[in-house]
Amino acid sequence: MEDKDFFWGDSSSSMQTEGAWNEGGKGLSVYDVREATETTSDWKHGIDRYNRYEEDLDLMQEMGMNFYRFQTSWSRVNPTGDGTFNEEGFLFYDRYIDAMLERNIEPMLCLYHFDMPLHLAESYEGFMSKHVVDAFVEYGKKVVDRYKDKVKYWVTFNEQNLYSTPLALLYGGTLRTPDTTNNIHQIAHNVMVAHAKIANYIHEITDGKIGGMLAYSNIYPATNDPRDVLVAREWDEFVNQNLLNAFCGRGYSRQVRHFENKHLNLDISEEELMEIEKVKSDYLAFSYYCSGSISHQNIPKESAPNYYLSFGEVENPFVSENKWQLGIDPLGFRDIINKMYQKYNVPIFPVENGIGTQEVWDGENQIEDDYRIYYHEQHIQAMKDAMEIDGCEVLGYLGWGLIDLPSSKGDMEKRYGMVYVNRGNHDLRDMRRVSKKSFYWFKEFLKKENNSDHN
Repeated sequence: MEDKDFFWGDSSSSMQTEGAWNEGGKGLSVYDVREATETTSDWKHGIDRYNRYEEDLDLMQEMGMNFYRFQTSWSRVNPTGDGTFNEEGFLFYDRYIDAMLERNIEPMLCLYHFDMPLHLAESYEGFMSKHVVDAFVEYGKKVVDRYKDKVKYWVTFNEQNLYSTPLALLYGGTLRTPDTTNNIHQIAHNVMVAHAKIANYIHEITDGKIGGMLAYSNIYPATNDPRDVLVAREWDEFVNQNLLNAFCGRGYSRQVRHFENKHLNLDISEEELMEIEKVKSDYLAFSYYCSGSISHQNIPKESAPNYYLSFGEVENPFVSENKWQLGIDPLGFRDIINKMYQKYNVPIFPVENGIGTQEVWDGENQIEDDYRIYYHEQHIQAMKDAMEIDGCEVLGYLGWGLIDLPSSKGDMEKRYGMVYVNRGNHDLRDMRRVSKKSFYWFKEFLKKENNSDHN
């Protein structure tokens, strides 16, 4: 890589790392009240980064990272989400960000990673409510005002396209909202309005950069049957392209708006649409883990494209699978970088990539995670091919949870890290950090990359 400003780093969320669920004046989020199950932990402790962030940032610095995407917890800085702000919560993030900058680690701040303040879920059904949109915008502007001189890279919503799927109900902080096409589209629109207001505010009052973020997986047609090709394209249009258009100042996809006007009854104002049309993106960010495949055969005729994958997902025999039935596909990573860059001509930023596996540490010997080294090698090479062969502009490469953390479902035994954290789902143990083989591989890799940048 020739660009000395290329970013290498890590990504995480607050509820998967911080712990300290009842410390520092933090209010409850929807995650704090979820109970552990036989195969998952509760969300109260994370990996105790609230108290151990210096140690974790030292590990990132030792690896050679120069970038870290983290998240402020809405309920830590505003315990009810729409009430009085909590100065003690901000003081924690003051220290956290300063510790990154002291180590020459550039911070990227994400404002929301599914952890709706419990009060807003119970009283307003989360992002189904315009009141919650307004509360989020107030929270977001407060964070921007506080950190605009220290944070130059921003993301509003983690994996914003998930609000265009049935996961909108869970991640949008609803508790009783029915699973309907109308409700999914309403949540997706409300979230986009919130993104637009924060993105436009950042561009109006700061020199910072912001872009929309998707969870982007290639969903291939299962066969050459034109009906498989059609459902794959329609799914992509409703879940990905609709937002990419909006992120790049083009407004919503015409196909999606036509569908909404014809079939749905949404609360969308002209003022909101005008706010969305003002949006610009300095980069397009995305997470990538795997690809998928879809067949038309089991999709009900009356189903909206947002639900196609729920009915039509099938196994792809041409990509390798892991225990969680995820199709590992580095070429799909390269293809997505191309699809976004060639169409929208905006720099691309992969801000999550990784492989989760079950690992057991014997308390003495190094974990030999060659499969993780291979996974990252293949995806980094695919990214370089997109840049050097295809001409794409890419800003950086961030892994996900490169210091172990509970998975998105709360499973501590599904580990993404290059550093082992000594805790299980039900036994917190000592949370000792233990470097895996991949830690030393990544450290040497980044050393070579950084040396080549300065030659």
